[in-house]
Amino acid sequence: MLNIRVVAVNAGGRSEPVVLPQPIPVREVMDRPRIRMPRALRSKYIRHAGEQINLVIPFSGKPKPVISWTKNGQPLDTKKVNVRNSDKDSILFIRKAERDDSGSYEMSVKVDSFEDKTTLIIQIVDLPGPPVSVKLVDSWGFNAALEWTPPKDNGNTEITGYTVQKADKKTGEWFTVLEHFHRLNVTVTDLVMGNVYTFRVFSENMVGRSETAAVTKDAARIKKTVPAEVVVPLSVGIVYKPLEYKEHDFSEAPKFTAPLKDRAATVGYTAKLLCAVRGSPKPKIEWLKNQMLLGDDPKFRQINNQGVCSLEIRKPSSFDGGVYTCRAKNALGEATVACKLEVKQVTIQEEKDKK
Repeated sequence: MLNIRVVAVNAGGRSEPVVLPQPIPVREVMDRPRIRMPRALRSKYIRHAGEQINLVIPFSGKPKPVISWTKNGQPLDTKKVNVRNSDKDSILFIRKAERDDSGSYEMSVKVDSFEDKTTLIIQIVDLPGPPVSVKLVDSWGFNAALEWTPPKDNGNTEITGYTVQKADKKTGEWFTVLEHFHRLNVTVTDLVMGNVYTFRVFSENMVGRSETAAVTKDAARIKKTVPAEVVVPLSVGIVYKPLEYKEHDFSEAPKFTAPLKDRAATVGYTAKLLCAVRGSPKPKIEWLKNQMLLGDDPKFRQINNQGVCSLEIRKPSSFDGGVYTCRAKNALGEATVACKLEVKQVTIQEEKDKK
């Protein structure tokens, strides 16, 4: 607070002072408060139970703002939550988080009549509890049907799935049947005949699998069944009588699955004819031109590969035109397909166009 007086001065000296009746307060230049919430804290802040929480939230404002925190509208429990404030930031510290620490935390920064607020949602998650119960609904053949109810304790987050395990009464060892299973019922298959099985189910959430499981009270007994083909004499024991199977006859007369197609070729340019045939036993393939067998003429190349038949006519002339026939025959019969081949002479104009 400053007291101020004014004195007039001239060549003759100084006048008597005049004093302001009221002192003047001196203050800093005011800067409105503003909280700069880190991006990672703008959405829900999730931590596992037992972890440490140390959050630094910067702010600005002049003169020095007044900082206050509340949780769900109530003052913080200073035994569990510590807050340290500086001129530039506020630190929220929890040494060992528990599920009770979850909630809506509100931070307020105030300068005189100006105020800025922000809300921080903290969620502390833990392992879920086991399903309330699991029941063996039915067992038949090599299968067992199970159903269960969700756990009462979800670990403060949603249940993401279930793990189903089975154990044979003889060994007592547990084996996983399904993981991350979403439904509340399942049919376990491929069980071994003559064994007795117990089942258990674990709950899963984002933290992990429940520490304990719900176990079926009743056991599934996979009964032994004696097929009709097994004869059981009283004095000898079990004797297996093999089933008799009639062999399938795959024999088939030749049949073309892709026929020959009429086509045109150019003198001097190799042409190829294609067709496809099937049959058992493997049919013999013959090619004919105008009903005359081609035989082993080197001008014609005959290929039969996996039922695909081809006839290659090397550098045909106009005399090679005609009707070509492919004939396939075996012990059960024969089949034929035919096409017309036209061999054209290249004109002078066509030669020029090609050049």
